[in-house]
Amino acid sequence: MEKKRLTIVETSDIHGHIFPYYYSNHSYKPIGLGLISSYLKKLRKEEESILVIDNGDLIQGTPLTLYYVKQMNYLPNPMIKALNELKYDVAVIGNHEFNYGLKVLQNAIDGSSFPWLSCNILSSLTKQPYFGKPYIVKKFDDLKIAILGATTHYIPNWEDPNHIKGLEFVDACQAIKKWVKIIQEVENPDFLIVSYHGGIERDLHTGEPTEKLTGENQAYEICQKVEGIDLLLTGHQHRKVIGNVNNITIVQPGSNGSALGKITVEFLKVDGNWKTKSIDPEIIEFHQEEVDSSLLQLIKDYEEETQKWLDQIIGHVEGDMHIHDPFQVRIKEHPFIEFVNKVQMDATNTSISCTALFTEEAKGFHQTITVRDIVSNYIFPNTLKVIEVTGEDIKLALEKSATYFSIENGELIVNPSFSKPKPQHFNYDMWEGIEYILDIQKPIGNRVVKLKYAGEPIDMKKKYHVVMNNYRAGGGGEYTMFKGKKVVKDVPVDMIEIMINYILQSPYVKATCNHNWKVIW
Repeated sequence: MEKKRLTIVETSDIHGHIFPYYYSNHSYKPIGLGLISSYLKKLRKEEESILVIDNGDLIQGTPLTLYYVKQMNYLPNPMIKALNELKYDVAVIGNHEFNYGLKVLQNAIDGSSFPWLSCNILSSLTKQPYFGKPYIVKKFDDLKIAILGATTHYIPNWEDPNHIKGLEFVDACQAIKKWVKIIQEVENPDFLIVSYHGGIERDLHTGEPTEKLTGENQAYEICQKVEGIDLLLTGHQHRKVIGNVNNITIVQPGSNGSALGKITVEFLKVDGNWKTKSIDPEIIEFHQEEVDSSLLQLIKDYEEETQKWLDQIIGHVEGDMHIHDPFQVRIKEHPFIEFVNKVQMDATNTSISCTALFTEEAKGFHQTITVRDIVSNYIFPNTLKVIEVTGEDIKLALEKSATYFSIENGELIVNPSFSKPKPQHFNYDMWEGIEYILDIQKPIGNRVVKLKYAGEPIDMKKKYHVVMNNYRAGGGGEYTMFKGKKVVKDVPVDMIEIMINYILQSPYVKATCNHNWKVIW
């Protein structure tokens, strides 16, 4: 009886990582395409039939990708150069692919030696898949494999509208169902893969929701509602997951190139047709893998220019703006958070501002400030918007932020929903220009026990102008009270650039803190 083995490799949420180190301090970290390249080269020597898929969120996420877009975009995209070199077969559009705008994304697609897929991102004019191909078929001798791509349709809730102009994001589950049927009728493949840049919204064993069912993540729903899928590749949540729902194998391979999904499929030919004998999924983590120096050499010029930029000294701190414990920063105002809010207020001439501490790796500023310090703390390519909100909207937003905390055995802790299944510390905001106290002993929804503006209680019906990043202004992070609000001012400049320019103009930054808010329990 004839047999065949196919090895499928999935990467997802690489987020601009090629080199195996932290950009903040250059210390080694087992991440990036340099490690993936070494593994793939060994695998290609061992296996005859290999299919390599990237599941999205590739071209954004590191200083390398930011510097490329800002200063070196006359050259090929470094992430695309890397994937071309690694001989990827296909990639899927992720939500962060839009962060730098459609022109940057289209240039990346045009420079790729492989197709990009998404069946549910449509042209608002033609109602057809905007990026061309919803699926491809790959043949390994007479074995026929179909790969259908899809993207979380929740993107309009986060992205700058200018970056997604002319696009329509339709329900991913419905689009997948439609296209799976078309693929079965037109192609009749031996094996059908759906590569979905979205996550898993329910516990794979119990079916209980693990998050609010907004439609951002639909992997479980897809397995329940779509017939004909053999393998569902997922991402977006930065989790490492292997599972099975409704006889569909699910894989999610983590983020930043710290791991990949390896799925070994055994086929048997029965009565002239290939049948799936077994599907063996694994998560391959990189701990001892050597870095492929030839790939790093390919991107060397981009990286060297990026590092020169990062090492530029732009200012100095008078006082202490170093972050020792991110949790403490979120309990009691810290000079770094006050600084970011002040920069936002200065850039927009606005008296109320909110921001978040985006990453647990944030260290604030040391005595000397470099560009590296800016991009290590402010890791997203956000712009600023001033929106008009009511006093009630402000209170609702503070109540939403207050859900970040729980009390366990008398101790204040992070609400587990902000850590699992995906860390979402960036969805806790801290405000400047108002005075407030959050009492975590109070029930959720009633934790704001003080709320003043200019020394007076905030009027719930009065309108106020507030500056925040574009993600939050669009309602991102389930801050639905901000969605659809009147935009008073739009500043289409990256916040990183705004911060750099602010410090260059006033290079001696004072570490001040007016303690206008606190958390009690």
